[in-house]
Amino acid sequence: MMIETRKIRPATLKDYEQILKLNEESVQFLSPLSKEKLTHLHRQSEILKVVEVDGAVEAFLLALREGKDYDSVNYIWFSKNYDKFLYIDRVVVSVKQQNTGFGKLLYEEVFKHADSMDVPIVTAEIDIEPSNLVSLKFHKKFGFLEVGKQSVAGGKKIVSLQAVQLLK
Repeated sequence: MMIETRKIRPATLKDYEQILKLNEESVQFLSPLSKEKLTHLHRQSEILKVVEVDGAVEAFLLALREGKDYDSVNYIWFSKNYDKFLYIDRVVVSVKQQNTGFGKLLYEEVFKHADSMDVPIVTAEIDIEPSNLVSLKFHKKFGFLEVGKQSVAGGKKIVSLQAVQLLK
């Protein structure tokens, strides 16, 4: 029996192709991502980490702090409503690795980082129309609560804007 090796590490330029494939695989829950946009977001990001399994990127998470050059309507909403925050732009786990705990591992990294940087609030948005029940349940486990809603994607989606206050 082979034992798989898995590790969480910062993303590098060499990971871009696999990150873009993962994003496309779950694009119905995300916004599209081009190499140019990924490059820009990587430069702006506070965290861009991947989970590597036997040399292949099977999951990634991208998060940004306040004050960055990012045109996401959800990021802009949080920027207008919070002075200091860590925004989880996207967390993606490959379809074949769903329910393996990779999302949980990546979120634990986010919360550790936020705590170490004295960031009081972690934010994210979740699709509620059409509904992404798996994501809603996942975020609830981490203590996220709805702080707003907005229509996105030209009115094709409604998202729940959520935040969790970190205790000090």
